[in-house]
Amino acid sequence: MSAIVEEPDGAVEPVKVLITLHEGMDAMDVVGPLEVFSWAQHDKQNPETKAFRVVFAAANEHTTSAQGASFRAHMTFEDAMKRLPEIDVLVVPGGGTDQVLKAKGQPLPLIKHFAELQKKNPNRERTLMSVCTGSMFLAEAGLLAGLSATTHPDFITKLEILCSSVSLRDMAERCDVVEQRYVVNNLRFDLGEDEDQNPYIMTRKEYKDHKRRKSSSMSATSPIEEHPNGSGSGGRRPSSARKGSMSWKQSNNRRESVLKRMNLRLGGLRVVTTGGVTAGIDGALYMVGALVSDDAADEVARVMCHKWNKGMVVDGTDV
Repeated sequence: MSAIVEEPDGAVEPVKVLITLHEGMDAMDVVGPLEVFSWAQHDKQNPETKAFRVVFAAANEHTTSAQGASFRAHMTFEDAMKRLPEIDVLVVPGGGTDQVLKAKGQPLPLIKHFAELQKKNPNRERTLMSVCTGSMFLAEAGLLAGLSATTHPDFITKLEILCSSVSLRDMAERCDVVEQRYVVNNLRFDLGEDEDQNPYIMTRKEYKDHKRRKSSSMSATSPIEEHPNGSGSGGRRPSSARKGSMSWKQSNNRRESVLKRMNLRLGGLRVVTTGGVTAGIDGALYMVGALVSDDAADEVARVMCHKWNKGMVVDGTDV
């Protein structure tokens, strides 16, 4: 079932987000997504329509970040393991990763269990999102095999080395490590009949053509050149696909969507990795756009006085 449930009175149940905490994590990796999810609403005029509910899990009641700030957890990792079936989005911050990787400790078991839940039960749409060097945990857990991923620019090489080592360990495919604001695998805007007619992403070739036409239109006095798919150079491709909470609810209920999800990697688990520190804000805005609406994400960015820097979806560019 979907976490977005319409009650008889029309109310909408929030998406359940769990953020893991570990000693030495980067505070912004936690606070950035928390701020975004906390502001997101289905109706910006109605504060009662909050789209997300966020909770923290940690080994102890209090966890100290690299900046010396103390965060109080809502539950232990043991309790979180039991409650994972009801979680829709698992967010893993970076910072202080070496000790966790060396000890093979939490949140590694939690991450693996979350992925196993999706593979065993693809009926529910789940998302695993890492911030900054949190992608190291996903790599160590063997979840980036055959996917694309990013991390803090200063740690790109380290992630590549780790992914290479894990691929040899698990006899699995390599991960394509790229430098982006965020990278999305197993995206699902495929709710229209023709997934090629997706208004939210362009292929890389289309994106290059789009940038070229936009540059030309700024210096030319002639009318804006039409997009090959019918829209103006600054527009998106026409589509009957719907995006947002209704789309997400339908994707959890429609038989064909579930069957398609079963055939994706990791049972269709959406895997999002983000770049350094503030890139977690952009990744969280992407999630608001995917699970609520682009309008809701734009409104959050406006309230936060933040320019939404778009990232990359596998085989496409978010625009």
